[in-house]
Amino acid sequence: MSHEKPFGAHAAKRRALLAAAGSAALAAPLLGAAGFARALTPPKKLTPLSFAWNQTSFCLTPVAVAKEAGIFEKNGLDVSLVNYSGSTDQLLEAIATGKSDAAVGMIFRWLKPLEAGFDVKVVAGLHGGCMRLSAYKPTGITKIEQLRGKTIGIPDLGAPSTHFFKVYLHKNGIDPEKEIEWRVYQRDLLGVAAEKGEIQAIADTDPLLFKIERDSKGGFTELASNISGEYHNRSCCVVGVGGKLVREKRPVVAALARSLVEAYDWTSSHIDESARIFLKYTTNITFEELQALYGTLNLHHHPVSTDLHDEIAAFAQDFKGIGVLKPSTDPVKYADHVFKKVL
Repeated sequence: MSHEKPFGAHAAKRRALLAAAGSAALAAPLLGAAGFARALTPPKKLTPLSFAWNQTSFCLTPVAVAKEAGIFEKNGLDVSLVNYSGSTDQLLEAIATGKSDAAVGMIFRWLKPLEAGFDVKVVAGLHGGCMRLSAYKPTGITKIEQLRGKTIGIPDLGAPSTHFFKVYLHKNGIDPEKEIEWRVYQRDLLGVAAEKGEIQAIADTDPLLFKIERDSKGGFTELASNISGEYHNRSCCVVGVGGKLVREKRPVVAALARSLVEAYDWTSSHIDESARIFLKYTTNITFEELQALYGTLNLHHHPVSTDLHDEIAAFAQDFKGIGVLKPSTDPVKYADHVFKKVL
């Protein structure tokens, strides 16, 4: 069954481009995206750019789409994708010092290090979703307020999911420090811990939590995600670029942001084809799992202007409220320093 669907004005624009390229571009799998981008003659000279990402993150599928389908080329870029799994501080330092031109990462990981003053500017939000809080069904927990006094299993005390759901619980009237016990486990043991009754819920990212739920004996009930309620139109993954590059080659940075926005728009309406592209980069997920997981994301949300500035300020306020950012940090001034408009 096809999972492709129209995508408003964006889809209309892309259909027009595809039509101009000729219907042959859609005749075979994977040629739709390539036809869309490469049908437009790229500039003769491409600007080289290194872009760090974690290629096991399914939510970054559009990065692979932009590379494989020639969207980066169409926008004048020769992008080298660097698979990176080191610490956030090391990544931001690499960007700030020019060892890597740009990267994508989770805003929840970046908020604290960026407070320290790394010369890295956030220029685009990419999507919402990919973190969830789920309760083990045999506990009978079906609502957030029932977590009061319970234990939540997590992979890391500093994990993005840990910080985000502390904020979420705080906003729902639960003191995340006094009324919740947070217990750290290896990711592959979180499901076992729930089955043993050691924890009543899990806060983690997908596809890891998705697979825990799938393989569980008792099943899980999703209580919230990072696109629940007021967070529906908030970005979790963002693009960071070295401040020097933004100041000296702003058009290049704008081309990068534009490419990724186009790739996310295209992916949102070409789920099956995008999944096939991403499978070239990873072995830890199946085509069917990707189809299901894309439906948990808000792929339509990728702010690049003042709305992203406001999101950063709002997250800074949230993280200040749970003690992650310093009490003296002004959220608006923080966003003024961290965000840079390039589009």
